[in-house]
Amino acid sequence: MSGGILIINGPNLNLLGRREPSLYGSRSLEEINQDLRSMAAAAGIRVDFYQSNHEGELLDRIQQARDNFEVIIINAGALSHYSIALHDALRAAAIPVIEVHLSNIYTREEFRHHSLISPVARGGIFGFGPLSYRLAFLAACEIIKEKREK
Repeated sequence: MSGGILIINGPNLNLLGRREPSLYGSRSLEEINQDLRSMAAAAGIRVDFYQSNHEGELLDRIQQARDNFEVIIINAGALSHYSIALHDALRAAAIPVIEVHLSNIYTREEFRHHSLISPVARGGIFGFGPLSYRLAFLAACEIIKEKREK
């Protein structure tokens, strides 16, 4: 089945809820994903989740997405700031991308202020904790709606 939203999470996001909760919050990635599953069911949108700590595995999943999804939501974690390979894979996927970060990358260390994902993303949502994912999901639903109405 093609269509729907692919949500990709990069390195260390499997540690959410335990890793620096003062910065990233106390909710686990599975809890965030469950919220998104509920939203997807209510909207009648297919959603799939992928998390890896390995750049090559993320690249493989993005390459598979081209003909299978309408939107990618991605939190590439630290890879956002230096992975030209992720940038290139997202560009080659040729589907809308929404970049997400739990924290506001622009109020953190200077090396986090630059994202290589942003130039290939339709938009980004940063700094709202787990709400960032829900906002990105709503934006993805609007993109899909626009696409399907054409």
